[in-house]
Amino acid sequence: MSDLASFHDVLFPAAVSFGATGGPERRNEIIALTSGREKRNARFSQSRHRYDAGTGVKSLDDLHDVIAFFEARRGSLHAFRFRDPFDYQSCRPGRTPSPLDQAIGTGDGSAGRYRLVKAYGGGDDAYLRLIARPVASTLRVAVGGSEAPPGTFAFDEATGEVVFAAGSVSGDGLAVTCGYQFDVPVRFDTDRLEISLKAFKAGQIPSIPLIEVLS
Repeated sequence: MSDLASFHDVLFPAAVSFGATGGPERRNEIIALTSGREKRNARFSQSRHRYDAGTGVKSLDDLHDVIAFFEARRGSLHAFRFRDPFDYQSCRPGRTPSPLDQAIGTGDGSAGRYRLVKAYGGGDDAYLRLIARPVASTLRVAVGGSEAPPGTFAFDEATGEVVFAAGSVSGDGLAVTCGYQFDVPVRFDTDRLEISLKAFKAGQIPSIPLIEVLS
């Protein structure tokens, strides 16, 4: 995990985030060879998400909340939690997270730590996204299909791992699964907000760029 000492554990205004636009970004290098074939290389092992929260500002109250939040974060200085309106839980939209949603490991009778991930796709081509900021109150874990009781596990934000309490490690050969809601750690991708009340009332919404802080 990277140093997130400048992370403020607060949520960007929810009413604005659910009107935001954006999504994952990949950075690939594609070289056209003289033969006509291509050589392709992935420069990012993990996708990086970008958003524009300006499209979520629907009222002057929303605008006020964003300005206050921007100032409290000192612009781009401090990262914070952002609820992705399209992808914020371990299951499909409209469903309730289940402790069986995502596989995070297989017990060996001694391991007590498992990296929290979300899988996209299946088989060998599946992409495992590292989840750094789950909503702690929604985190549910199961071992061998049976849900682990509250208090037998916790989430370590320093390592991004689900940690079983002493005496509660997963059994040998048993699947460790989990379900959760999560936020994306982001920062403002600008140190300046361009705001015009005249333009706002005319239907023009200022751009409020956000970029994911990778762990």
